[in-house]
Amino acid sequence: MISTSQGRLQDRRPLSIIDIGSNSIRLVVYEGLARSPTTLFNEKMLAGLGRGIVSTGKLDPEAVTRSMEEFRRFRALSEQVGAEQMYVLATAAAREAVNGPDFIHRAEDVLKTEVQVLSGRQEAHYSALGVISGFHPANGIAGDLGGGSLELVDVDGEAIGDGITLPLGGLRLQDMAKNSLAQAAKIARDELARAKLLNGGQGRPFYAVGGTWRNLARLYMEMTSYPLSVMHHYEIGIDSATNFLKQVAKGEIEKVRGIEGVSKNRRSLLPYGAIVLQEIMAAMQPSKIIVSALGVREGFLYSLLDKAEQTADPLISASEELARLRSRSVTHAHELVEWTGKTFAAFGIEETVDEARYRQAACLLADIGWRAHPEYRGKQSLNIIAHASFIGVDHPGRAFLALANAYRHEGIFNESIAPEIKALATPRYIERARVLAAVMRVVYLLTAAMPGVMPRLKWESRGNGVLALVLPASLADLYGERPAGRLAQLARVTNRRLVLAVEGGPNMPAK
Repeated sequence: MISTSQGRLQDRRPLSIIDIGSNSIRLVVYEGLARSPTTLFNEKMLAGLGRGIVSTGKLDPEAVTRSMEEFRRFRALSEQVGAEQMYVLATAAAREAVNGPDFIHRAEDVLKTEVQVLSGRQEAHYSALGVISGFHPANGIAGDLGGGSLELVDVDGEAIGDGITLPLGGLRLQDMAKNSLAQAAKIARDELARAKLLNGGQGRPFYAVGGTWRNLARLYMEMTSYPLSVMHHYEIGIDSATNFLKQVAKGEIEKVRGIEGVSKNRRSLLPYGAIVLQEIMAAMQPSKIIVSALGVREGFLYSLLDKAEQTADPLISASEELARLRSRSVTHAHELVEWTGKTFAAFGIEETVDEARYRQAACLLADIGWRAHPEYRGKQSLNIIAHASFIGVDHPGRAFLALANAYRHEGIFNESIAPEIKALATPRYIERARVLAAVMRVVYLLTAAMPGVMPRLKWESRGNGVLALVLPASLADLYGERPAGRLAQLARVTNRRLVLAVEGGPNMPAK
């Protein structure tokens, strides 16, 4: 099935994870075990297993029935997609309910596989791994808000520090507070006082994980007319979020712009999610809130990788995959990574670690739009890159990647290109995107997107501040007005004197 699908990576074998949460149950089928996992199929049901668990001690009976029916569907879908392995994880509600063991036994009969009931410590561990896997690097406090519990963990690079599980999931908090928002705030404040690890989070980011917080972030995006609807690594300033959270925490959600995009089953939990986030902000004093689209599922998946794969750069891995699937030559993309690095060095352009990563990723992505009509390659490439399911890149970095590709196709001096995306990038990133695109526009005229030429090109200083792009004599026929014209654009954007030359032959000034 995979071998006949050109849009699939042939070396991947699908696997599925079913996540049994207190509020929702979800099936995700991944293309394969990878550093930057790609979703083949994703379906959730807001079952509400944990609704009323504080009052009754049991899983909601109607939710149990609905879940069993959905598990049959999940198993069939997993088999239909061709998943070779299926992992099933259950969290707070199934762990704590009196009838949890019976529910797990029935689920195992339906799914025909073992259900791993995660302890609070395991849930916190996998949630932390999810955040670690999604950022490059993560350094702050990760909080995963589910329907039944809140996991808080200190993360620093690949290190997982102190963690705690608190009974502050949306459904549980609503139940404990007997639908009183004022009482919910008091409960949250008292419970968070036990989370001493928050004291070590002052001035560091808070990574928000979980569907309720993602929906709050989506509403805030809508309210502020944020130009990019990508949730992962969306950053919210503390001061700017305060009034919004106050409004939601009062229960005034029907007045919030964009609320119609949130399911009715989820809406009732938004005030409780806002309350918990408010109390975390008060106790921790974070520098900012960063939304993570990765949590327990992705952390569990990350734990299955070997150490070498875990330490791979997820952005470069994902860009490499797109290059393999969509570019005319992945070897040419690799050559472009190396050659642009040498070009930046020859020009004296210094890069931070992230700038070098982003340049490498942009080179790997440079040719993914080649099948589109020439007039739309820039726009199509920009949209694909800006909205791709990349991890390990913030939104300004994502804007850089998209702009570099757009400038490559549409011209480096085109000021009308994607103003909404440019608004996300720093001035330095915009300038770097122009320079990188200008370099690409020169070299693609010499290589025709095929490998073998770039390793034979070199930059030479010719004195008086002149830098020559030198072709070997065997490639003299590539010498011409068109590449010289593109070189002139590069000279303009870098404020340098450049010439095109053939080894042992004449120079052609960039005009």
